[in-house]
Order: sequence, then structure tokens, then C-alpha cells
Amino acid sequence: MPIRRTNRRTFIVALGGAAAWPLVVRGQPERMRRIGILLPAALDDRDYQARVGAFLQGLALLGWTIGRNLRIETRWRGRYANDMRREVAELVAFAPDVILAHGGSAVGALLEATHTIPIVFPVVRDPVGAGFVDTLARPGGNATGFMIGEYSIGVKWLELLKEIGPDISRVAVLRDPTITTSVSQFAAIQAAAPSLRVQINPINPQESGEIERALSVFARTPNGGLIVTGGPRATQQRNLIVSLAARHKLIAVYFERLFTTAGGLISYGPDYVEQYRLAAGYVDRILKGEKPADLPVQAPTKFELVINLKTAIDLGLDIPQSVLARADEVIE
Repeated sequence: MPIRRTNRRTFIVALGGAAAWPLVVRGQPERMRRIGILLPAALDDRDYQARVGAFLQGLALLGWTIGRNLRIETRWRGRYANDMRREVAELVAFAPDVILAHGGSAVGALLEATHTIPIVFPVVRDPVGAGFVDTLARPGGNATGFMIGEYSIGVKWLELLKEIGPDISRVAVLRDPTITTSVSQFAAIQAAAPSLRVQINPINPQESGEIERALSVFARTPNGGLIVTGGPRATQQRNLIVSLAARHKLIAVYFERLFTTAGGLISYGPDYVEQYRLAAGYVDRILKGEKPADLPVQAPTKFELVINLKTAIDLGLDIPQSVLARADEVIE
């Protein structure tokens, strides 16, 4: 697999450009369709811009052009719950033909507001467990899309951590005990730990101060590593977590690339950009008359390994060639 090497600044600028995919107006007027988009990020978030860019590119390839047959209304979700309610109300009032919504909190809020507007999620951890769909094969309601809940990936994170740091004998696992996926990923890590001769230490804090205290205590003993499992709280606190890992010189593996672009060492997880691209296909099918209830929820088909070499150098760490050779992207 070829490695995509990027200078970090150049890479971020390129992602921003992807969100500005040139969907130009051309031809005679057609029936205008409406798409709402709800995202859990700030407007200037380059990673989310890249994801939206992939979605728009996918639509363009399927014949949808902003200004000709398509209008898009985007809400970049605010920090607080009242912002979410306001933005959901605004999108529903926009009367879209379909809404693209990232993550469980966004989808849950939308499903409380509407049972008729189709919803496509490019990223949800456990849509069945969350009650968003009846089954993966037959969603049954007005929502469908793409899940990322892969429990066995926890074993891969632990194996990757040991491959990078063979002397690691203790691993702190940051998890959210309120999320089924996070709990199941932790269980997979714990089951694999004896064969890799590591001791697992769960960390369940909710607030930033608790995370800081827990990792400070853990790091007092040498030969420690860190795994961060999936969950919105970890994503929201990624800058804090990455800075703590750097401060305590912890070799860390994260569940998505947002952490490596924020300065984290290494991430392995579903390729969200690819899932946004695939989501364009579901939106297209719904705009052409198919029902979300009949479109099966799909599991991840593409995973990406991202390595931040600058962070490795700061840690005084030599990434094994066996790991570098498998990387989809290396940030330098």
C-alpha cells in the first residue's frame, strides 16, 4: 500500500480546498432539491471540511450541482445542547429532502424532531444499540447510513502499541463507560492483554481535570502506553489528551485521524472521508425515490493507519519500518 506523505501545513490546506469542490452552475434550470448537513465541529475544522468535500465530490459525480439542481444548508454544531436544538430546528424548518448528520448526538436530536425527513449518517457507532434503526439489514425508519462500531479493532490497537513500543507492560485505556462501543472495545483489549503480557488500566473520567489527574498518576510508573477508544467526549477533548500524552511521554494509539492531525502519535480506524463519499450514494438514491427504511446500514470497508512522524521524533521514538510500510499516511 503506498504511503501518502504530507507536510502538516500543506496537508491541512489541501483538506480545506477539498471542501470547496467546484460544483458550478451549468445547463438549464432543473427541479431544485435540498440537502441539510449537521456537523459536530467548528466551521474552520479542516478534517470535517475534507469529509464534506468528499461528500460533495460524490454528489457531483452522480450529477448533482449546487445552484442547478441542488441547494445545501449546513449547520456547524455549537458547543452546547441548546445550540444543537436550535440548529436541528433550523434544518427541519429548511424542509430538506434529506439530511446528512454526523454522529449519534446529531442523529438522535434529528430523530426527536422529525420522523419523516430522511436522515443519512456517514458516521454512527452503534445505530441499533442507540435505537436509530431496527436492524442493520432493514433500518425500518427514516434513518440509515454507515456505522463505525468495530469491537475487535481494540485488539489491533493493542498489537500496534506493542509493535511500536515492545517494552510497554502497562496500558491505560481511556474509555467512555456510557457508550456500548467503547465498553466492547475495552473488553476486546482486556481479553488480548495476557497474550501480549501487558496490564490494562481502565480510565473512565468524564471531565478534563479527571483525565489530567488519572494520566498523571498512571505515568509515574515507567513502560506505560495509552489507547484512546471511540467516543464523542474523547473527540471533543482531543487537544487535551494529545498534550497530556506528549507531556508524560506516553506512546499512544488513537481511534481516529483527528488525533494525529492534532499532534497525536498514531491512529487506526475507519476512513471517515471514504464513508462521507459513500454517503453521497445513499443521498442520491433517496433523492431518486428510495426509502431509508430499505437501505441497509453498512459497516466500514476501509481503514486507515496515520502516523505523525514529528510527534515520534519529539518522543525520541523510531517507528518500525514494518509499521511505516503499512501506513496510509505519514504526517511529517
